[in-house]
Amino acid sequence: MKLLNTYTLEIKKSKFIAYYYEVDNVDDVKEILESLKKEHKKARHIPYAYKIDGYIKKSDDKEPSGTSGMPILNIIEKNNLNHTLIAIVRYFGGIKLGAGGLIRAYSSTAKEVIKID
Repeated sequence: MKLLNTYTLEIKKSKFIAYYYEVDNVDDVKEILESLKKEHKKARHIPYAYKIDGYIKKSDDKEPSGTSGMPILNIIEKNNLNHTLIAIVRYFGGIKLGAGGLIRAYSSTAKEVIKID
């Protein structure tokens, strides 16, 4: 497993920190998610999506259904990425973004983190 890039976006005091990894298997994914949870104890949510060959999984991690895991997965699919995990740590800033705002935030954060020079 290898961290390829990180990207941070701030929207209405909420912080979205994206991590883009190259992963070989589901154990890599579990290990990364556990270490992100330890590192970001105060984070409200850590939704993610990954694709390893034919194996695809996404999680909203208690965000409203369909507002975080799916937008992240869409970016992975649109860019034909494989052996990829994108996890986005969210620190809630106290202002609700609404479903549309969340989808845009997670989508654009995922879109930016995969841009590597």
